[in-house]
Amino acid sequence: YYHIIFLMENTSLERKDTALITVLHQHFRGDVNLARVKLISLFITALCKVKTINYDRLASGFDAKANKSSSYRRIQRFMAGFDLPMKIVSTLIFSLLPEKNDLSLVLDRTNWKFGSKNINILMLGVSYKNVAFPLMFLMLDKRGNSHTKERIELIRKYIDWFGRDTINCLLADREFVGEKWLEFLNDYRIGYHIRIRNNFMVYSHQKQKEIPAFWLFNNLKTNEFYHYPKIVRLHGQDCYLSGSKTINREGKMEFLIIVSFNKPEQAMVSYKKRWQVETLFRALKSSGFNIEDTHVTDLERLERLFLLTMIAFVWCYKIGDYIDGKIKKIKIKKHGRRSVSVFKYGLDYLSKFLLSGFNLLEIKIFQFLSCT
Repeated sequence: YYHIIFLMENTSLERKDTALITVLHQHFRGDVNLARVKLISLFITALCKVKTINYDRLASGFDAKANKSSSYRRIQRFMAGFDLPMKIVSTLIFSLLPEKNDLSLVLDRTNWKFGSKNINILMLGVSYKNVAFPLMFLMLDKRGNSHTKERIELIRKYIDWFGRDTINCLLADREFVGEKWLEFLNDYRIGYHIRIRNNFMVYSHQKQKEIPAFWLFNNLKTNEFYHYPKIVRLHGQDCYLSGSKTINREGKMEFLIIVSFNKPEQAMVSYKKRWQVETLFRALKSSGFNIEDTHVTDLERLERLFLLTMIAFVWCYKIGDYIDGKIKKIKIKKHGRRSVSVFKYGLDYLSKFLLSGFNLLEIKIFQFLSCT
């Protein structure tokens, strides 16, 4: 009860810069000086107002006495010259999770093209209330799939920062398979549920030969789920397989086959959370912050830009989730889906507050980025 009342205290527009600076300074103290924290606060509030990471538009959204061109140069200097360690942003987001154990991690990749430059990002997020909160990522200086070495680097970094014991399982799509990759996950005893291609060859100890994976699920009815009870070998690694027959968007039958380290009976339920990272990517792109609008192609600058956008995303999502859960539910349309996403619900409310100063629901906006 006290927590709800605390969150519903009003916050005037005049105090908003100071309030956000105070919250972020508590997180970044010792790592980022106050002047940089002020600029980060200006950047994040401008991003939530203008809903694009285009520098020119962001500069227009700065709540600063300086003119637009001065704000534009401040953004450029920050992106060009300031070292913003990913660990401090990842730690901030991790600290905002209500539960910090038994986590479902989601690994996926997003990309876009600016001119002739391929922007390719390998993202590790954590499943949280129908979305994936972004935790850490690698900028890939190439087009196409990630390599095993890059995936292992990302997971090792997570383990180093937050501990292997916080992981329940890792979820990933068909891109993320391979002998050394599965060997790494098995050696570290990291649970996983990863989709594989239908025609992957697996060694059946029962049949004493290699067979295509889909053979084990050929007799299923449409949408029937089955976890094969025997251990098989895939890419030289012992594992379990689960699968179902589905109908794709083109109306054709296809298999959904999942390889697991353990708990194959939970494979399908767990794997369904993988789509949550797609919701995250949509929010970072066309449904929210339009990160594809950037003209930045330098990977270090792009990394800083992405880190600040991650903070803004989490802020908006937590606001939307709170309003939906405690104050005013999102409308459900006839087809059963929400009229607006939880993230967009929060972004629209926050944007209106930052632009107008009206906090109609009288919620304490800045407390959603505080872990106290």
